[in-house]
Amino acid sequence: MDKIAVLIPCYNEEKTVEKVVGDFKRALPEAAIYVYNNNSTDRTAELAEKAGAIVRNEYMQGKGNVIRRMFRDIDAQCYIMTDGDDTYPAENAREMAELVLNKNVDMVVGDRLSSTYFEENKRPFHNFGNSIVRKSINILFKNGIKDIMTGYRAFSYEFVKTFPVLSKGFEIETEMSIHAVDKNMYVENVVINYRDRPAGSESKLNTYSDGMRVLRTIARLYRNYKPLSFFGIIATILALISLVFFIPVLVEYLRTGLVPNFPTLIVCGFTMLSSVHAFFAGLMLQTMVQKNRQDFEMQLQRVAGEKRLKLWGNNR
Repeated sequence: MDKIAVLIPCYNEEKTVEKVVGDFKRALPEAAIYVYNNNSTDRTAELAEKAGAIVRNEYMQGKGNVIRRMFRDIDAQCYIMTDGDDTYPAENAREMAELVLNKNVDMVVGDRLSSTYFEENKRPFHNFGNSIVRKSINILFKNGIKDIMTGYRAFSYEFVKTFPVLSKGFEIETEMSIHAVDKNMYVENVVINYRDRPAGSESKLNTYSDGMRVLRTIARLYRNYKPLSFFGIIATILALISLVFFIPVLVEYLRTGLVPNFPTLIVCGFTMLSSVHAFFAGLMLQTMVQKNRQDFEMQLQRVAGEKRLKLWGNNR
């Protein structure tokens, strides 16, 4: 088991990967640095190996798929995840690692948005999208994470080995953030100085398609993690629609004793029944979510035991 593992997923980053590996080797000389090459068509793998990284390949395309492979393959007391595009400073890696190793933090978030991100990032829709995602998750999940979509993070062994990676692409960071909040894991923010990509290096993130995937991921995770709130909103909307159309029918009946709009009355009844069904669906799913949280705590206990055994094996 490594003490610190630096994880760098890469796809066509030949212009920057050598510098990134070198910077992290200087910042964390005791760390094992892993570059996972994701079907690059340039010299990314060759240059990473030349710089001293342990190079491995992941043939399923997408950042989420690469991180799934990294988390399966590598055992470490502390994991530092960064990008291969030289936008995140290695100088913060020591502080982030110390929080995991000495303070038992489960996830450290490299917070770009509180420093230079909006000045350095030349893509205005990326800035707007980051703000939308942060506000959405802070409202829906009530958390203190300052940068939801940052790719610069540190993790504990317990987080990595209990995190179910479901996303295939760039929405993986959003999934990590919501998982940590939902499972009551210890999260800290470290402000970092973000820098834009150097000339000639191109972002693999598509502002619109990847942005829509992130928003769909938020909606899906809100439904999965907070089903009573999710279906409660649907139930409330349906109930209000039913009442809005039912009240005129009721007023007419009280005034004349007649119900001239039977179709409206019938639709109102079915809409109210749908509202009741939605509420009870949320209630039942919320009970299942609570049971899953209890099971997760037991899983954490097992993973902590595995970690102690591996550390004992390392020290023999």
